[in-house]
Amino acid sequence: QVQLVESGGGLVQPGGSLRLSCTASGFALVYYELGWFRQPPGKVREGVSCISSGDGSTYYADSVKGRFTISRDNAKNMMYLEMNNLKPEDTAVYYCAAEGLALTVQAMCDPKRHMDYWGKGTLVTVSS
Repeated sequence: QVQLVESGGGLVQPGGSLRLSCTASGFALVYYELGWFRQPPGKVREGVSCISSGDGSTYYADSVKGRFTISRDNAKNMMYLEMNNLKPEDTAVYYCAAEGLALTVQAMCDPKRHMDYWGKGTLVTVSS
């Protein structure tokens, strides 16, 4: 079965950390541009961070620069998002996505773009 599955979400206090994982099955992530997106309550989906399939270049939304780190492990067919110094405004459902068409990481992080695969999301709640 071809799918992406996110894990690692949960409730965390402001200033805390979480590590999200995205596991692919049925296809090889090594050939895909990858990204993390989020949808805060009552808001539209936004691009958080993306990573290329080639040279591993990365893109971060301004709101998460310096706090979040994206990485991929092609051997394990996984992608990660390390989130530090979390803020209440980071509360959202976080989704991972994969696209087989070669894109710049900035283009990959456009949430309106068609993606080959989307996960179903994992909820991150930042609250005291």
